[in-house]
Amino acid sequence: MSLSPSKKQKKELKKLQKSAAELWEKQQVVAGDAAALARVVGKQAKRFGRERLAPAAQEKYDEYLSPYVDRARPYAERGYAASKKTLDNRVVPAVGSLVGRAAGAWDAARQATGRTVVVEPPKKKRKAGPVLAVLLGLGAAFGIAFVAWQTLRADDELWVADDPLSAPDA
Repeated sequence: MSLSPSKKQKKELKKLQKSAAELWEKQQVVAGDAAALARVVGKQAKRFGRERLAPAAQEKYDEYLSPYVDRARPYAERGYAASKKTLDNRVVPAVGSLVGRAAGAWDAARQATGRTVVVEPPKKKRKAGPVLAVLLGLGAAFGIAFVAWQTLRADDELWVADDPLSAPDA
């Protein structure tokens, strides 16, 4: 029993190769036309949005929402002014007073003991965690940059082949 195809099968395979190549060429033409159509549609949609939708939205905003926004503006400004006044006149002085009293108590305690208290910062220990995190972050950034470069580079063969698809010889 032979595994090689017969002459009839070879002839059918060649016909299939030819029809597959023709179909591939037609698909390339259709894909190119679809891309061109998509560009034109995008431009038209942008122009439609700029010329029709934006003015209509602005008109509806001016008609329905603008009166309420204008009415609410004084209340919002009054609330902002009141909260700023409270913060400036009550909160900031109270916090400043608290910090001043704490500093005074610290000085009084230091003078009462007759010695100065020096608080030494704890010794820093180097750990591998932060270094590893920085290295992983840098690696991820380089990886993202490489993928973006590969994606955005000008390589026409990635999208549409110039040569028709060649099928294996039968």
